[in-house]
Amino acid sequence: MVGVAQFFGALFGMLAIIFGAFGAHALKKICNEDQLKSFETGVKYQMYHALLLLFLGFNLKLETVLEHTMVYFIIVGVLLFSFSIYGLVLSSTKGKKWRFLGPITPLGGVLLVLGWGILLYTVIL
Repeated sequence: MVGVAQFFGALFGMLAIIFGAFGAHALKKICNEDQLKSFETGVKYQMYHALLLLFLGFNLKLETVLEHTMVYFIIVGVLLFSFSIYGLVLSSTKGKKWRFLGPITPLGGVLLVLGWGILLYTVIL
């Protein structure tokens, strides 16, 4: 499990840098200010959670079912939250906003909150 957290932490971190550069350069030409802010929010949350996964992978043994659940909630949460924002922004630039992604973003946010909640629970114990 430690390797999974480190792998996804490194992957999400790398992609956050790539997507951040893409947003700052390529999207700046085709997105309005609100769209850019939304895209940046996805990138920021992705990077925050990449760092969290790396921290967890390097500092905890991640042996219990609860710890595994925490890592999976964070991974899936990032995928649902950040990547749905990317899809919403990119599709709206083409004039065909993928509205089905709208409800997915908060679901990803809930998973991220649950991941942090499990971390809090394990720290308190």
